[in-house]
Amino acid sequence: MVRPGTGAGPGSQPHILPWLRVSQDSDRPPLSLESEKDQTGGVGATTYQGAKLALLAAELSALLGPNAVITDRQRLRTYECDGLAQHRVVPGLVALPESAEQIAAVVRACAAQSVPFVARGSGTGLSGGALPHTEGVLIVTSRMRRILEVDPANERAIVEPGVINLDVTKAAEPYGWYFAPDPSSQQVCSVGGNVAENSGGAHCLKYGFTTHHVLGVEVVTPDGELVWLGGTTRDVPGYDLLGTFIGSEGTLGIATKIVVRLTRAPESVRCLLAAFPGVDEAGAAVSAIIADGVTPAAIEMMDALAIEAAEAAVACGYPEGAGAVLIVELDGPAAEVEHTFAAVRRHCTAAGAFEIRVARDADERARFWKGRKSAFAAVGRISPDYIVQDGVIPRTVLPDVLRRITELSAGTGVRVANVFHAGDGNLHPLVLFDEAKPGEAQAAEEVSGAILDLCISYGGSITGEHGVGVDKACHMPRMFSTDDLDTMQRLRRAFDPAGICNPGKVFPTPRLCGEVPGKRKGVHPLQAAGLAEQF
Repeated sequence: MVRPGTGAGPGSQPHILPWLRVSQDSDRPPLSLESEKDQTGGVGATTYQGAKLALLAAELSALLGPNAVITDRQRLRTYECDGLAQHRVVPGLVALPESAEQIAAVVRACAAQSVPFVARGSGTGLSGGALPHTEGVLIVTSRMRRILEVDPANERAIVEPGVINLDVTKAAEPYGWYFAPDPSSQQVCSVGGNVAENSGGAHCLKYGFTTHHVLGVEVVTPDGELVWLGGTTRDVPGYDLLGTFIGSEGTLGIATKIVVRLTRAPESVRCLLAAFPGVDEAGAAVSAIIADGVTPAAIEMMDALAIEAAEAAVACGYPEGAGAVLIVELDGPAAEVEHTFAAVRRHCTAAGAFEIRVARDADERARFWKGRKSAFAAVGRISPDYIVQDGVIPRTVLPDVLRRITELSAGTGVRVANVFHAGDGNLHPLVLFDEAKPGEAQAAEEVSGAILDLCISYGGSITGEHGVGVDKACHMPRMFSTDDLDTMQRLRRAFDPAGICNPGKVFPTPRLCGEVPGKRKGVHPLQAAGLAEQF
């Protein structure tokens, strides 16, 4: 970690400083979030907290300018959820800083008043990780969109957190480089959000996740101090605080500058689309390809229901009658790509592919990917409501798990469309329902939870790249023991002793585990007590 003003940071050798501290009361049980159980309930602030927010709004307006602070109720509703619309909370107020120094000033003001804060980028997250706090400040980084440096000679770029993922590649492309992490939302998601969630994407099978492509970050700590984690080289001595921060879902601080690693554009790229009678045959092809020692840049699978949705949304033109399709992309030196491409085609045919299309150029390759990249949004064409789930299983049990999901769907009557990174076992089941029909939302939540339990039972995980947020917090005890969770809380408290940095996320609370997520039904207890107004 590097403190500003020491002459360290990007462009110089960083000084590692032992700034982390654990509360002196270290024998006390880790920070409990039970007292926060109503903090994501979506109700108005209490009178006392409302007065604190009014004073804070005036202070932040003086710091940032009046156009950078939002207090109007209707405008605040713009920020009430991220990409997971089942969870909604109207923030106490919104701050729109334009620099690292302004973010630090906002956080210091929050810390001085013990007011919680949450960071938000583009708002495309799918776990409620950027869900606001009803009595706190939402710090939105969307105005910080400068690409500060592109340095091909050193294979890196320095960007602000609001920079759109795909814009990094566009800036590096003229030099023959690109930014490898490619979430499906890469045209709108921010690099700061990618860091918070450790985002992956279709090509993570070969190129890894965000953590593999970040060299250093400038961070505003929960007490408002600007520090550096990592640096500009691939490794720095000391504990891996950078690795701890990436994927921490905004609970350890706010990234304000990011040193990303650029990847050389491959000499050759080949892409094929293979249609199969069903997911068993497609899964067998995936296993055979990987077992043969081939590591494609990407292997993506969609089942029949996901294909139906994609066709309705973007008319992707996939083969008729396909029970599943595979999109397989290989890249690298031309000779290697040609050799491995022949092996992939052979394995697909042997597994039962009834049609194989090979992209002739970049435009046709983009058309292959169009259906897959639009799959999440496309489901809205066949269902008014849906839950985007995210779990991981060992790739070898893929056929078994997909059969169990099919049985679960048939047994409950809840439709499930499957889209996933088949190469690394990262599933994205899309659980369909209609909230207007009584009982369907609850049934969908139960199926969604059962799918995560299924992933755990096969030795997998409750998340691969979307994060835990508020959506999966109640599933954490199913993966981790109480001691495990306590240890994680101690680490979190070392960064944030006051517990004001994105509270109520990742770790379970009674409210999260006891209620079905979504809009609160009926009267909130605070409203009944006359302490709050629900909008």
